[in-house]
Amino acid sequence: MARRGKKKGRPVSGWVVLDKPVGMGSTEAVSKIKWLFQAEKAGHAGTLDPLASGMLPIALGEATKTVPYVQDGAKVYRFTVAWGEERSTDDLEGPVTNSSDRRPAEAEVRALLPKYTGVIMQTPPQFSAIKIAGERAYDLAREGETVDIPAREIEIGRLDIVEHGADKTVFEIECGKGTYVRSLARDMGRDLGCFGHIAELRRVEVEPFTPEDFVTVAELEAARFGDKEEPNTDEAEAPIDFSAIDALLVETAAALDCLPQVAVSDDAATKIRLGNPVIIRGRDAPVEAEEACATARGKLVAIGAIEQGMFKPKRVFVG
Repeated sequence: MARRGKKKGRPVSGWVVLDKPVGMGSTEAVSKIKWLFQAEKAGHAGTLDPLASGMLPIALGEATKTVPYVQDGAKVYRFTVAWGEERSTDDLEGPVTNSSDRRPAEAEVRALLPKYTGVIMQTPPQFSAIKIAGERAYDLAREGETVDIPAREIEIGRLDIVEHGADKTVFEIECGKGTYVRSLARDMGRDLGCFGHIAELRRVEVEPFTPEDFVTVAELEAARFGDKEEPNTDEAEAPIDFSAIDALLVETAAALDCLPQVAVSDDAATKIRLGNPVIIRGRDAPVEAEEACATARGKLVAIGAIEQGMFKPKRVFVG
């Protein structure tokens, strides 16, 4: 008897700007969203720890081609540092490794902020996805190994105190790619002589998305199933109306707001999708650009370069 082929997903494209709840891993979140949309392919633009909540941009279909642009975008976090304890994971998950009865005054914490603003060197946590000799640091750490992780350059645009209490301080940070907020808590605690770890962490923004783009798992489930949590067996093979859940997607092109935009005709879009360069018309069209995106009727056509008034596609998108 012939085996039934694996069911192929839908060629749906766009971004789900998920408000990830605490306790859900990033990979688990991607699997959940892929299943809800019955998407052919999916991926996320920047891991968020299970103990953290907030913005996890998930790309579906053609949007996966734009993931690097979102990964490189600035991020905003709201986080709480609990003073008095340093932990192996630099957050609530790990056991206490150092402790102190000392607690910093707000003035002490504020005086430290300039040291952690601008371009700085930062050593990632022992429990991180950094690869050491081909292995993830967190795998080595779980085996009890202490690994030497080299410091790397990161950029912090701003670091502000939101609220200060006797045992904890709430901060908001705007930072670039590769910043570990857990390392920040660890290093500030050491500098203040009191130790510290992350007690709460929420990612508020990932450029170019904003909190207005947020959607929750519950909202997606409601759009997918209506009043029912999941379809029953009899309904499993029935045609599914995806219009309500698809309406919650953010356009693929939104991820490329950082690039010059070029509007092209339908005929030009067809040529570009076949890999051919086209002449860019219009007085506002850029003459030169290492990277730009072409759109037709508001839909993304391609990413490419503009040279001598010609748009030359490098990566095309299915219309």
